[in-house]
Amino acid sequence: MDKLQKHLGKLRNLLEITFFRVLLYLILGFVLFTAMYSNVKPEKLDLRKLEVAEQTVRSPITVEDKDSTERKRKEALEEVNDVYSLNREIAQNRIDLTTSIFQSAIEVIDETKETYEKADVTESPILSIQERVEILKRKLTDNETKELTNQTFIALVQAKKGELTIAKDITITAINEVMSKKISASDVVLAKNQLEEQIKSSSLNSSLKSSAIELGRYAVVQNVFYDQEATETLRQQTIEGIEPVRILQGQIIVEEGKFVDQHIYRQLELVGVLDSKNAIQPFIGLTLVILIVLSAIYYFFYEQRIPTEAKQSNLLLFSIIFILAIVIMKIVSLFQQFDYAEIGYVFPAAMGALLIKILMDEKLSILYTIIIAICGSTIFNQGTAGTFNMAVGIYILCSGIAGILILSRQNHRSKILKAGLLVSLVNIVVILALMFLQNGQYSGLDYGLYILVALVSGISSSVLTIGLLPFFEASFGILSTMRLIELSNPNHPLLRKILTETPGTYHHSVMVANLADAACEAIGANGLLARVGCYYHDIGKTKRPQFFIENQMNIENPHDRLPPQTSANIIVAHATDGAEMLKKHRMPKEIIDIAEQHHGTTLLKFFYHKANKNGKEAKEEDYRYPGPRAQTKEAAIVGIADSVEAAVRSMSQPTAEQIESLIRNIISDRLQDGQLNECDLTLKELDIVAHSFIETLKGIFHSRIEYPKNDKVEGEK
Repeated sequence: MDKLQKHLGKLRNLLEITFFRVLLYLILGFVLFTAMYSNVKPEKLDLRKLEVAEQTVRSPITVEDKDSTERKRKEALEEVNDVYSLNREIAQNRIDLTTSIFQSAIEVIDETKETYEKADVTESPILSIQERVEILKRKLTDNETKELTNQTFIALVQAKKGELTIAKDITITAINEVMSKKISASDVVLAKNQLEEQIKSSSLNSSLKSSAIELGRYAVVQNVFYDQEATETLRQQTIEGIEPVRILQGQIIVEEGKFVDQHIYRQLELVGVLDSKNAIQPFIGLTLVILIVLSAIYYFFYEQRIPTEAKQSNLLLFSIIFILAIVIMKIVSLFQQFDYAEIGYVFPAAMGALLIKILMDEKLSILYTIIIAICGSTIFNQGTAGTFNMAVGIYILCSGIAGILILSRQNHRSKILKAGLLVSLVNIVVILALMFLQNGQYSGLDYGLYILVALVSGISSSVLTIGLLPFFEASFGILSTMRLIELSNPNHPLLRKILTETPGTYHHSVMVANLADAACEAIGANGLLARVGCYYHDIGKTKRPQFFIENQMNIENPHDRLPPQTSANIIVAHATDGAEMLKKHRMPKEIIDIAEQHHGTTLLKFFYHKANKNGKEAKEEDYRYPGPRAQTKEAAIVGIADSVEAAVRSMSQPTAEQIESLIRNIISDRLQDGQLNECDLTLKELDIVAHSFIETLKGIFHSRIEYPKNDKVEGEK
């Protein structure tokens, strides 16, 4: 394991070089392309025109059949009739024309009457019939004089004025009634005959009736004409109303044993199952998807505000987990060839999300879940018509997100198995939802099988997570729960060293551990880390144990004979000495940090004031710990607990009020001295920490009953 850790350390160092980071992304891209290549590769079919199909072929895509659409539109256009519009103005114009003819005849009669009156003629008229006809013709246009017969004009000029008025009304009424209907070119004769029949039934005299009929027939003309604009509009509406003919994804183009005619063969070409030579579009699409995935991963790590070393370590760890998940997914997908359509649901979808959530970052685990869902929907696409199996993709996404949310609520690694069981329940709900949405016909056995694979997926996710966690934690130097438990064993060489050489310090460390553990748990920090850190935080005191008061059993205090500066240097050195000793024994960095940071840059007030009393003006920085200040919640709480335990132990029979006042004063001093400025403890959390210290110390320093002495026994003694 040490060798592996060294190799991984070298890899992390290489990732600081841009070339190797690019190489890692290329490896990820290559793994993704290799895993999904066979799933996007178009299926090659040996189908020939005018032969029987040896297998059922479904369309892999949805595409428009433009030839069929065009043929359907042509057939629809052939059924579209030309549009003929009724021109109502023609009827009115013909009525006006007929009225004008009758009115002109009446005017001729009126003019003839005036001529009689002026000439005082009683025997024969001055104007002959022919002359009156000529006068009437002059009032009309050439069209009327040519189209109408002379007998009609004679009948009009010979009739009385009242008869003409009646004839006019009858004729106009007949014209209006006939021409209010559509009259095409072929219907003109029929319309004229209808008008003639209407006038024949009138009470006009024969000559005037004949004239009215001729005038009416002359007036009736075609009033319906071809409307090109309306016809084009109708044709356009017909074309737009025709839905494009589409070959839908999953649609059966040809069934096994059916004859492949020209139409079917053309559809097979259209969906691309025959043209396998130039089918590079799926591979271009896959490459673009992989580029999007790699860009998202790069952007996430680029935006991370963490030290470069930790960033490269996270990138390497993420890549290993991601590749491992893809390999497992590909192995599981191989069973699809045995017609196990539901095999994709067996994949431990939450495994990678749980590992990344525990080892790295929750946001990164969400990004991983989205990416692995996309990959899964492609890798498990066998048996589906398209490139993506959306049901499996949704299942993987929901399972991974559920694992992240459930584990975040538990917040303990010991609850991983329980989280896996809850993920299994979520998997079952998701699968049932997908089955019901598809509205398929499933048997009880089908439902049982799907529920079984959902349980296997959730439980295997938690089991694999538990199994892989120690490997990743040890390989990448991540401090695990198991490692912390091992370090807390009293038989550990360093703890035995503290116990045998500095028993007072060991007892002090255990007391501080109890305080820090309870306080960290109260605010949601890592209590076990704080406890183990406390066991080792004063390991540096084993170098000069007699210079620390808890180890001065029945001996003189050596500081009474030393200058304040020397004493301060000895006391201050225990933090740096402890860190060096822990580094030499390859202890985890978190433990070393607690030992180095638990005093921060605090001031040794006793020796500082002692130096000032001697008459010399001491520099404050000479009596401060070198630091650094606490960087984490655990280190800060250990430092406060260390001061609190030492201060309370020095009190004689402390009361609860005295303990509370002392604790809050120590925390206030740390705040004012800026010792908590570099960790993310809030004021609310500090109040909770103070309350936890108070409750713990009350239990230790509670008042006890003073038992009465037995005088008889004492006397005998």
